[in-house]
Amino acid sequence: VFCSRTAVASCSTSVQTDNMYLGTAYQRLQAVHTRLKNMPDSDFSQDWKEVRRKLLYAGGLKDIDDETRIGDGYTGHSFNDYNHCDLTTMKVIVADNENDGRVKGIAIGNSLGRGIRSASLLMNSSDDNFSGSWTTCMIGCNKTPPQDVAHLQFESKIAFKLVWVPSEFTSFVLVDDDGKLLKVGHPTGLLPDLMHRQYNYRLVEGSKYAVEASNLS
Repeated sequence: VFCSRTAVASCSTSVQTDNMYLGTAYQRLQAVHTRLKNMPDSDFSQDWKEVRRKLLYAGGLKDIDDETRIGDGYTGHSFNDYNHCDLTTMKVIVADNENDGRVKGIAIGNSLGRGIRSASLLMNSSDDNFSGSWTTCMIGCNKTPPQDVAHLQFESKIAFKLVWVPSEFTSFVLVDDDGKLLKVGHPTGLLPDLMHRQYNYRLVEGSKYAVEASNLS
């Protein structure tokens, strides 16, 4: 799926750029939004296990629930806790970036490149050969500008963020990097632990990412 770092320049010269977030894979991000738009609302209002698979598919990630693959594409944690709820689409040139300490509350290093390469699906986007997806940590996203893994470690915008809706925390919203609503879900079955769902909202509270969830509460 990926070009090497040295081959990135020859892969494409037409990628959109953002002066602040040069690591964003924009065509892949747009492909995620298109995929979400084309998915019926009912896809996000069924058993949570199926909803989570749909979220991974929408974001361009494989459903790899084998814990022996932790560090090598494991996505069993994705959307299943309070934190790994940012679907980030990044260029391969930044996939091996590590946390140098700027992202507070996240381990120094936080090497994710191997997992990104292993778990990313083709999206039929023009940057497929040099982009990937990952569910990055939300911690720090309530600051302005966001101080989370996507925006600092990968210098990338997010394609979408999952935020659980207070006060019941049984529904969720998907919002884009600007906090605009993309989808609403009402999953059934065994949801992530209530404390995780509550803390997920607490991480965005007071920020642009909380507005749509608050409007539904």
